[in-house]
Amino acid sequence: MRRTCFFCDHRILFRRYLTPGSLLLTCLAIAGLTVASTSAEDASFGKQYDATKALHELFDAEWQRTLRENPTQASRLGDRRYNRLWDDVSEAAIQTSATMTRQALNTLLKIDAAQLSRADRLNYQLFKREYETRLALQPLRLHFLPLNQRGGIQNENDLARLLSFDSVTDYEDWIARVNAFPTYMDQTIALMKNGMATGLLHPKVVMKRVPAQIRRQLVSTPEESLYYAPFRTFKIELSDAAATELRDRAKLAIEQNILPAYTRFLSFFEDEYLPASFDSVGCWQRPDGQQMYAVLARKFTTTDLTPQQIHDIGQNEVTRIRSEMEAIQKQVGFAGSFQEFLTHLRSDSQFYFSDPNDLLQAYKDCCERIDPELPRLFKRLPKAAYEIVPIPAQMAPDTTTAYYQRPSADGSRPGGYYVNLYRPQDRPKYEIEALSLHESVPGHHFQIALAMELDDTPEFRRYGGYTAFIEGWGLYSEKLGEELGLYQDPYSKFGQLTYEMWRAVRLVVDTGMHSLKWSRQDAIDFFVANTAKSLLDIENEVDRYIAWPGQALAYKIGELKIRELRARAESELGGRFDIRDFHDVVLRDGAVPLGILEHNVERWITKVP
Repeated sequence: MRRTCFFCDHRILFRRYLTPGSLLLTCLAIAGLTVASTSAEDASFGKQYDATKALHELFDAEWQRTLRENPTQASRLGDRRYNRLWDDVSEAAIQTSATMTRQALNTLLKIDAAQLSRADRLNYQLFKREYETRLALQPLRLHFLPLNQRGGIQNENDLARLLSFDSVTDYEDWIARVNAFPTYMDQTIALMKNGMATGLLHPKVVMKRVPAQIRRQLVSTPEESLYYAPFRTFKIELSDAAATELRDRAKLAIEQNILPAYTRFLSFFEDEYLPASFDSVGCWQRPDGQQMYAVLARKFTTTDLTPQQIHDIGQNEVTRIRSEMEAIQKQVGFAGSFQEFLTHLRSDSQFYFSDPNDLLQAYKDCCERIDPELPRLFKRLPKAAYEIVPIPAQMAPDTTTAYYQRPSADGSRPGGYYVNLYRPQDRPKYEIEALSLHESVPGHHFQIALAMELDDTPEFRRYGGYTAFIEGWGLYSEKLGEELGLYQDPYSKFGQLTYEMWRAVRLVVDTGMHSLKWSRQDAIDFFVANTAKSLLDIENEVDRYIAWPGQALAYKIGELKIRELRARAESELGGRFDIRDFHDVVLRDGAVPLGILEHNVERWITKVP
């Protein structure tokens, strides 16, 4: 937040370095006035100012390091300073980064948190937790797993779609990035070789999807390359000669750097890496795999729950949700068994579109119904817009039903609700409402965009967060459909229950495969028995959990905590409970660990008049 100094009309950054009292002192000094004080209160204020200043200097320095070390992330946020670079994923760079993280944590611990404001004590606590988590994960060497079937160097061209090309420099930067690609490829292959040597690998069943993705990069001519996309239609005015010159340079860069790099990568992947990959699934196969999975479970849920406890929670939720689904089956008058009802939902053409354009339009229509209803449940709405975008065709067969891409920090790109239009005959109409609530509003776009708009909050919080909160909020948002006037069709309500069941099943199958040694087929069978999702979706989902241990646990654990806190507030406040105030408290600090969320809500309950 920026405030104007009324004494001198200078622009002063208000909360980052100055408290309201220090703003006044600064203004008086600028005006040429002398302020002298020897009171204990002033001495205490000086300590607070020093601690606050030191804290935010550390935050700023570490955020700038984050952007330097992650130039592709900087580009996605709209920071163009590093648009010529790929991330340095060499082992030396990774170790140097870990050393600097340890140094930053040591610097933080020298700051007296007792001298900070409440807001900065929270910032301190979250920064400390984040850096301790990074250091705890470092010995797991997860950087030896730099890609999977859902993304990695095989589709880095997708970055161009997120960039703004509104100057010649932007096009030249992309050419420079293309020219730098071979080093990035060599570093990635080196990490993967280290993974082979240390037993840090993914299973074959998911990695066998990757060669086809690599082959999509091996085109006959540079003009066909996905990396050439920005040059097909220029977004700026150029002379014919200038346009030709840029295109020629881009083609040469692709011919000399992209095509040979991917040719080399395909040979390595098929001849060396894929044969070395695990035959079975599960994190337990890796060195210290059970410990690794327990650490990942704590990281993604922000709790101390063990894998077995999470598994049991999942089984209980599956039983509860199953009873609600069976009630819908009775409501619509389906006389067969529950499994026959699921088969009916998966196979009856009335529940599916045949044209992907019709499916896309249905997503758009749903969001248009949701948007105007939001003020009924929320005091604050995000400023950033969002758009509904098809998932790129090259990745659509191997990825999930939808995902969300945050808006750029500079406001040049809206948020993106990405929907999978591949095989529309496998994507049920009755899931559209729940999915849209989760990925767009009031789910991911709503929560993430609001967090990005917290001007008084350090960047590491505005652009970061905790999966249990973020995905827990997304799942909680699906349930809000009832209060927003959706789920009027019982099949659509069944779709919401199917999505809730999907997240409960995740607790069971993720822990099952990675800790309890379930097979991939065990996970698929459990999914099929309890949800109406298509087999295509189920297989893609299970393969996602195989490649990303622990992440899928966050959704249901986070949602259960938010629902528990709402129920507690409604019970204790009775007629004083206001849903808009509750949502404001949940969202006001951005994504936080579940323990801090619980503290915030409990504190609010005690203060409601």
